Amino acid sequence: MSAVPKDLERLRTASAGPSVRLVRGDAVALEPVRWLWPGFLPAGMLTILGGAPGCGKTTIALSLAATVTRGGVWPDGSRCTQAGDVLVWSGEDGNSVTAARLRASGADMRRVHFVDGINGDDGEAFDPGRDMLLLEATAETLPAPRLLILDPIVSAVTGDSHKGAEVRRSLQPVVTLGQRLGCAVLGITHFSKGTGGRDPVERVTGSIAFAALARLVLVAAKVKAEPGADAEPRRVLMRAKSNIGPDDGGFSYALERVQVAPEVEGQRVSWLEVLQGTARELLTDAEADPENDDGTTTAGVDGFLRGLLADGPATAKTIKADADGAGYAWRTVQRAAHRLGIERRKEGMSGGWVWALGEPESARRRHEGAEGAEGATCHGVASSAPTNSEGASPAHMAPSASSAPSVAPSDDAEVL
Repeated sequence: MSAVPKDLERLRTASAGPSVRLVRGDAVALEPVRWLWPGFLPAGMLTILGGAPGCGKTTIALSLAATVTRGGVWPDGSRCTQAGDVLVWSGEDGNSVTAARLRASGADMRRVHFVDGINGDDGEAFDPGRDMLLLEATAETLPAPRLLILDPIVSAVTGDSHKGAEVRRSLQPVVTLGQRLGCAVLGITHFSKGTGGRDPVERVTGSIAFAALARLVLVAAKVKAEPGADAEPRRVLMRAKSNIGPDDGGFSYALERVQVAPEVEGQRVSWLEVLQGTARELLTDAEADPENDDGTTTAGVDGFLRGLLADGPATAKTIKADADGAGYAWRTVQRAAHRLGIERRKEGMSGGWVWALGEPESARRRHEGAEGAEGATCHGVASSAPTNSEGASPAHMAPSASSAPSVAPSDDAEVL
């Protein structure tokens, strides 16, 4: 008999000692997810809010906190039905700066509690990686603890924030606090540098365990303004991950400063329209630089592509050759095609791809052409569109749905 069975037999016959407890599936009570903000901020669970510097992550968190303190309206128009107390710990901003932002957002400051340190003779600073149990005991004495903000969440990790095991071990007291108190926990963090284009969840600084432990991940980004534009850049907030509900969609927002006391201003969020789509799609659009990879401008390549297709469809091979000659990278042209809604169709089974202006663009071009023709006629100049040998104008030479499939290829799969 092998050593393993002997060990098992010895355990079975032992009169005392630890054993594994099993719970039968039909004895487990099913509990619905409780939401502080339905779909975006679960009660009793950890949520991560990540983004690049300068997009207003802390201001977003404080805006949500203000809504909780007064039972206000969430960005989607629904009302907060669980007004209560908010705890705020910030390792980056002083209490006065944070308080100004909360006042600007309309918070009931009687329900705001700043985590300011540890009571005692030494007056130690609060360490989220060490003192979470003390915070839980104190928060339990509040009338209605609803939200805890940790900024940044990485400070709750006592070891290496890039090691998954250490992140999970350090954040467990944070998760436990939320579960025991039924309090939503919102941890703020940054995106790692050089991660543009990757899955937003993978962009969160440190180990992937941060996003894995969180039941929901929100991400924020700033839309880059056109060169020379004076307007404040638009910003977007969206869901990147959710184990308990939809994981897409979000909101655009702007940041504004208002006076909250004599000579004191606070920053707040102004929520704008609802956004559809995945976080990756929205981040790609939000972070796209109006100056392309090849140094050209968005307006320039858009005009170049419109001009090529103004007289009718053209093959992708021809467009690429012209783009090379004009100094436009092919990837830049492909992005412009997506932005302009260019139709890309296959010419038969063995043919290449053909590009054509979409219906709105072609209709606008035909309208402009008609106005030009009318003007030429008024001056006694005959105007006629160029035709092929059968009298059809180039604008009507695109392959029909019956002759070629109207399926836009992926940028990587397109055959020139």
